[in-house]
Amino acid sequence: MTDLTAPIFTDETAARKHLEAIRWPDGPVCPYCGTIEASTELGGESAGEGWYQCKACRKKYTVRVGSVYERSHIPLHKWVLATHLMAASKNGISGHQLHRMLGITYKSAWFMAHRIREAMKPADKEPMGGSGKIVEADETYIGRKSGKAGRKGKSGYNHKIAVFTFVERGGKARSFHVDRATVANVLPLMRANVDRETAIMTDEAGIYSPCSSAA
Repeated sequence: MTDLTAPIFTDETAARKHLEAIRWPDGPVCPYCGTIEASTELGGESAGEGWYQCKACRKKYTVRVGSVYERSHIPLHKWVLATHLMAASKNGISGHQLHRMLGITYKSAWFMAHRIREAMKPADKEPMGGSGKIVEADETYIGRKSGKAGRKGKSGYNHKIAVFTFVERGGKARSFHVDRATVANVLPLMRANVDRETAIMTDEAGIYSPCSSAA
């Protein structure tokens, strides 16, 4: 188990050097023009630690530029810890838990979690499934309960977040936030993410009848 008191999670300089070693194993690369090994490390109190200037395009940058950590006032070591917690947590980690563990506001924790999840999205955009393969589709609603159980409207699902997920048997999964789990919202996701030769497995909800025939 990783030691959460390690310097990369508690010290700004250690966190910066850790990310630089991962991102630039052979030396700084300008995130603006892509020039390799042509940057000067800036010094002095006015520049601050971790600033470089590209000799080719003359722009200044840090290891944050071009990453999900860019333009954030949250200390880098907290970003590194949040990223580790979200990547290592088997069952996921909530914004409230990040807020407590990092000692930041819930609003900041939610912002961090959103950016980190965006960075974790797979680069592979190929359709899921294919001939002879099965993809399961289902939806769930996330949010606090209110009102009497079983009632619709404000006391039912309308106040909750709808999450729609495709799971390829023996393969990957993709989840999407939708305003409501309706045919109009689900069908375009099905067409964009699932190969038309795929066998679709769903429950008996009415929204899936047109989807199954269209996939």
